[in-house]
This record gives sequence, structure tokens and C-alpha cells, in this order.
Amino acid sequence: MREWWVQVGLLAVPLLAAYLHIPPPQLSPALHSWKSSGKFFTYKGLRIFYQDSVGVVGSPEIVVLLHGFPTSSYDWYKIWEGLTLRFHRVIALDFLGFGFSDKPRPHHYSIFEQASIVEALLRHLGLQNRRVNLLSHDYGDIVAQELLYRFKQNRSGRLTIKSLCLSNGGIFPETHRPLLLQKLLKDGGLLSPILTRLMNFFVFSRGLTPVFGPYTRPSESELWDMWAGIRNNDGNLVIDSLLQYINQRKKFRRRWVGALASVTIPIHFIYGPLDPVNPYPEFLELYRKTLPRSTVSILDDHISHYPQLEDPMGFLNAYMGFINSF
Repeated sequence: MREWWVQVGLLAVPLLAAYLHIPPPQLSPALHSWKSSGKFFTYKGLRIFYQDSVGVVGSPEIVVLLHGFPTSSYDWYKIWEGLTLRFHRVIALDFLGFGFSDKPRPHHYSIFEQASIVEALLRHLGLQNRRVNLLSHDYGDIVAQELLYRFKQNRSGRLTIKSLCLSNGGIFPETHRPLLLQKLLKDGGLLSPILTRLMNFFVFSRGLTPVFGPYTRPSESELWDMWAGIRNNDGNLVIDSLLQYINQRKKFRRRWVGALASVTIPIHFIYGPLDPVNPYPEFLELYRKTLPRSTVSILDDHISHYPQLEDPMGFLNAYMGFINSF
């Protein structure tokens, strides 16, 4: 009789093979509606998903929303309607490798490419010569920094930025505290492809939930929406490639922090102070020292890394206070 562990192994192989090819979860009605109401444009042969809503008639104001890692433009859905009451155009995209956009592999994902995609989207919409307000979160903060650097160089084809509002992003490498799973995937080498294939909803939800405040954690259905966006187009298989932005941020710190430090446009930061990824007070002290002319909104003590989802009204009020101040 064969050893028991051989029998277990023979049984585990087909089960593991089936698991690794498990289809992505079905989209919830809300997420399906979000996708159906959006559009796609093509950037260098790659399909990029975006939302573009017309809001206040007669207003020239445009706001472009830049989402965080590892989620998508759907991060903004709780404040979307509120923004349309203030802006004429509200625009958001899923960065390459995120949400409903294409997720090529192998591919060298970079902040520079994501910034170029934002510029291409505005050209696609015929808005390349319009002044835009940027509102960003997490990963989107770094993309905004690159867009700001290009704007300051005054090169043709770059966005003309009217204002910038950042939120809970690791704009300073020295105060950023990535999650353990992010560290493993970023520097895992040959182990990374195995980890991305083994990632499932349980691992994802247990990893993401702690970056929310104790009273503002997402429901299971909200977590499933996030996971569905990641699993779309096998996005879990490119997470390790996307995470190279952490290394890029260290390498190009002078370029991106320098762009912020010498800013002349109105700039604001909305901060959830319970954020374990950008901890208080270290992050805020460095921010105020580096950008003394920037204004800051600190939300309630229990708000953490996803302020636009945890406290949408507080976030929206903070942003409107900033926009209406100039």
C-alpha cells in the first residue's frame, strides 16, 4: 500500500490545479453598473477603462481622480455624486493593471507610464488644453507627483494643473510602512509568481482590512467588489509587478518630492490619521516641514488609509473647503 502522504499528494495536485484556474467572482449589481456606465480608450494597443460624468452645466471646472493600490476607480463611488454637484466634468480611470483596464504580463509597470496614460486620456477627451484639478489617493498620489513634475517643466502635451489634493499616500519613502504581503510580493523574486497565484479572497481581505479604521471597515460585499476588480483579467498575477512602484518611489524621490516641495499651485492633503501605512505623527510632521504652504485636513481619529470610503462626507467636505478657498 502506498504511503498515505503519496495518496494525499495525488489528490492535492488536481485540487490545486482546479483552484489556480478558479474563475473570477461575478460582478455585483453595483460594480456591474459602474463598469456599464464607463468607457474604454486605447493607449498603445491597451484598453484603459474610465468614467466621465458631466455635472454642473456652465462650470468650467474639471476634476480628475487618481485611485490607489490595489483597487480601482470604484474607490471614488461614494463621493462621485457630490463631485458632480460642484464640477462640470468628473473623470476617473483604472490605471493599467488595475480594475477593468488591461493587465498585460509580462510588463514593466511604471509610474511614468501611468502618468502618460492620464495625459493620453485627457487628449482623448479633447481636454488637453484645459486646466484640471487633480484629486488622488495612495498610488495615485505618486502618479500626481509625476504629473506635477511634468507640469513644472512646462513641456507641450502635459497637463495644465490648477490644483492638487492628495490623500493618504506614501509620498515620502522614509515614512511609508508597506504591508507584509506587499514586501513579500515586491521582493519575493521567484517566490512572487507563486504567491500571486495562491492569493485568494481570504488572503486579500485579511491583508486589506487592517488598513481601515476599527469602526469603518468594509463589509464583506464591499471587499468582494474590490477583489472582483483585482481578479478581473487575472489582475492578481500582476500585483508583484505593480508593486515595483515602491522601489521606483525610492529611486526617484528627489524628482517627485522635489516637485511637491517647489509647488506654486494650491495644494492640500486630506489625512486619515489612523493610517498604519503612513503613520501619525511621523508622516504629517514631515509633510508640513516639506510643504509648509500646503493646507491639511485631518479627519476623525478613527479614520485610516481609505478616507474617501471610510468617511465620504468628511472627505468631500474637506475637499470642497479646499476647492472653494481659491
